[in-house]
Amino acid sequence: MNLKTIAAACVAATTTIAGAQTMPKAPDFLKKGDTIAVMSLASTPKSEYVDATTNVLKQWGFNVVVSPLALAKEKLYAGTADQRTAELLKYLRDPKVKAIFSSRGGYGSAQILSRISPDTLAKYPKWIIGYSDITSIHSAQLCAGNMSIHASMGSKMLSGGPENEINIMLLNTLKGKLPKYKVPGHEYNLPGKAHGIIMGGNLSLIDKIAGSRRYDCLHEDNIPKDIILFIEDVGEDFFGVNGMLDHLYLSGAMKNVRGLIVGRFTDYKPVSEYKDMNELIIETVTALNKVYGYDFPICFDFPVGHDEEWNYPIVEGHKVTLNVTKHKVTLTYDK
Repeated sequence: MNLKTIAAACVAATTTIAGAQTMPKAPDFLKKGDTIAVMSLASTPKSEYVDATTNVLKQWGFNVVVSPLALAKEKLYAGTADQRTAELLKYLRDPKVKAIFSSRGGYGSAQILSRISPDTLAKYPKWIIGYSDITSIHSAQLCAGNMSIHASMGSKMLSGGPENEINIMLLNTLKGKLPKYKVPGHEYNLPGKAHGIIMGGNLSLIDKIAGSRRYDCLHEDNIPKDIILFIEDVGEDFFGVNGMLDHLYLSGAMKNVRGLIVGRFTDYKPVSEYKDMNELIIETVTALNKVYGYDFPICFDFPVGHDEEWNYPIVEGHKVTLNVTKHKVTLTYDK
């Protein structure tokens, strides 16, 4: 087989795996008595995070199975990449398990992407819950045609307990009772109304997989529909955020964005040139939109991100309506 033939075969194989351009579908919502698996997709959590998650889920009426590797530690991660992939596959294939709850984020979930194909995720549609580093898994889920839940993890279960407002939002989301979010306006908001599929998460993770045809949910070959993008991050400096936004535009990831939700950017070092990170974001995005000819509403300080006091659950892949004014913002899940 010559090189040209090999190249053609590789392209054909990639086209089969990715680029289906299918609308994400919701896995079965949960009911009392269903089983949720608690595992660590990335970094090793504190043991109390796993204990708190288990206790809260049980108090909500779910059965819980905890991964034997939930507290494993292999250098920087909760087990090797192969071990974490094997655990994920085990729970995906188990018909008794209806959802998979990540104990924490950290680092390392993207390692799993090289070991599991969208075809496999598509074969076993289940809710995967988490945020931060779990953004890469959510993106892979969307490429596979599955909705996924961006939401708080073990630390919030520990600090909030079963009756906490944010945790109750997650419980209702798991049951299919999707909320309508209303939040205050912001001085940087660019008013407008947009419809689309909501997706996104941690900006640095979105940046890392941008352009990957198999796993980048913003790639036009995967979901070339109208998109409502939400972003958040922690500990990133001004140069880093500016560069990541530049890369999203250069990679073509913003081509189908119809609305932008800027969540909480936390734990960054202030600089004298900007009032805060939001000022840098509005300056960068409006300048890039002018260059590329894009025009969409933008809202700021939406309660999603590493400020876990207010990390609203988001059903990624669901159609939503975003309405932005200077005075208020509403985000509604379309029926």
